Amino acid sequence: MKRKKFDPQKTAQGQNRYDEDEYLDEKVSLFNIKRCFDYLAKVKNHLTTALLLSVAGNLASLVGPLFIQRALDVAVPNKDYTLLFQMAGLLGVSILVSIALGAVRNVLVAKAGAGIIHDIRSDLFVHLQRLPFAFYDSRPHGKIFVRVVPYVNSVSDALSNGIINFIIEVLNIIFIIFFMYKVSPSLATVTIIGLPVLALFIWTIKPIQRRAWQRVSNKNSNLNAYIQESIDGVKVTQAFDRQDRNMATMEKLTDERNKEWMRAQYISNTTWFSTETISQIVFSFVYIMGAYWMHPMASFGMLLVMGNYAWRFWQPIINLANIYNTFITAMSYLDRIFDTIAEPVKIKDAEGAVEFPFVRGHVEFKDVSFSYDGARKVLNHIDFDGHPGESIAIVGPTGAGKTTIVNLLSRFYNIEEGQVCIDGQDIMKVTLKSLRSQMGIMLQDSFLFTGTIADNIRYGKLDATDEEIRAAAKLIGADSFIDKLPDGYNTRITERGGGISQGERQLLAFTRTLISNPRILILDEATSSIDTGTEQLVQEGIKVLMKGRSSFIIAHRLSTIRDCTRIMVVNEGRIMEIGSHDELMALKGQYYELCRAQYES
Repeated sequence: MKRKKFDPQKTAQGQNRYDEDEYLDEKVSLFNIKRCFDYLAKVKNHLTTALLLSVAGNLASLVGPLFIQRALDVAVPNKDYTLLFQMAGLLGVSILVSIALGAVRNVLVAKAGAGIIHDIRSDLFVHLQRLPFAFYDSRPHGKIFVRVVPYVNSVSDALSNGIINFIIEVLNIIFIIFFMYKVSPSLATVTIIGLPVLALFIWTIKPIQRRAWQRVSNKNSNLNAYIQESIDGVKVTQAFDRQDRNMATMEKLTDERNKEWMRAQYISNTTWFSTETISQIVFSFVYIMGAYWMHPMASFGMLLVMGNYAWRFWQPIINLANIYNTFITAMSYLDRIFDTIAEPVKIKDAEGAVEFPFVRGHVEFKDVSFSYDGARKVLNHIDFDGHPGESIAIVGPTGAGKTTIVNLLSRFYNIEEGQVCIDGQDIMKVTLKSLRSQMGIMLQDSFLFTGTIADNIRYGKLDATDEEIRAAAKLIGADSFIDKLPDGYNTRITERGGGISQGERQLLAFTRTLISNPRILILDEATSSIDTGTEQLVQEGIKVLMKGRSSFIIAHRLSTIRDCTRIMVVNEGRIMEIGSHDELMALKGQYYELCRAQYES
């Protein structure tokens, strides 16, 4: 079965659902395997040393039975106690050497595993930071999170310990075959005769097992996505008293996950059971043939040693089956991890992009059209010219395209048709860093990070002093509530600004934008959650901030934009009207109707 193809719109919708499974890809990607070895190469010194120690330790362990054979077949019958004690001493030394080397090897493998976790998680996290809004808009955040933490943790052991153990077990098999043929070629042949049968079975069950663990990966992602969504929406859940409904959904997703997990375990255990069964049959045949068919050629020492080697031969086979099971599980996780890392960074610097010099703020939209899904256009042939220091308000009904305009100006999405220029320079041809570093952007979602209030404000300017932070807060009136907090600017807030009101969160987010001292200011519903009293303070701060800067303001409260230089009315992706408040009111068009409807409400 090939990778499932989705219709573009259905793909976006499906990715955004916790009950929508991701694709299944039965074939192991050679490219992904190559990427695994790229990560292994970074810790090759640890892995190589661990491998050599493992080989030495296993060889020390394998010579032990030869000492036992010599003791039983030579020392005991001849009552040679000197030889007996020598063999016992050598056996003890071989065991101690094997244990000591194994302990050092485990430490090195653990360090290698930690290095692999760090490298994969760092690459994944850095890539996630660069992916465009469209990626996050089309996927549940729980499905992204599960790849960064649980999946990376799960694959590290398979890549570090698993690879070394695979090599060691293969070498063990070769070494043991050598020792067995040295002791008894006939019994050695009996021991390995079941190997082709097991190999055929594993080769047959391989695609079934891989598909089963991919389904487990899907159900884990779905479950994590729903848990994340439920935590984010817990206030709505309790407000509508939908705990029972959510619990039923949770149980359904858990049952689906457990069902697939049990099925995958059953298939994996079938591999283990088959290996164990074949090994026990062979183990029995070694003793039967040695005791009856080869008597009196087989000495007691030979039988004991060959029995030990037969067990040691099939033990690595069993271990290889377990390693294979772990590898199959890990590859289902690695597919998801590497698919995310391979996700194209669509918003990036163009080849030959130049650094933006000091921005004056002359903004031009030239015949710009845009579609999020490639089908329905949300902007149609937008043209306008914003001069330096001019404040332009963008108003219109929900879904008109207001936020899309500022998203394109900020280059959160690529311009597909037309041009957006600042100071005559196409923004597609300048570096993102030099563009956004001169913009102050405050979106509708006033996201605050875990830390102090000062830390969150300083996010807008990392080298800001405490005095600059206080000055910015005072400018927009945030100091009026900060000073009342027990620890003032050192007050710690939790994720998303827990512990302070929505209005206070927006004030802090606005202060964070202020302190960045932008040349172009973008406010998207910046005052939507601030009460009327606080709004007066914010308006004064906005006036100071807008002075000498190009400003674009999306506002639901039309009373907050009366003083803007121009007001642009957008509807159905087009600019319907543009002018000052007085000009548009005199026109008695769409802006007039919006103002009247808001006043009457």
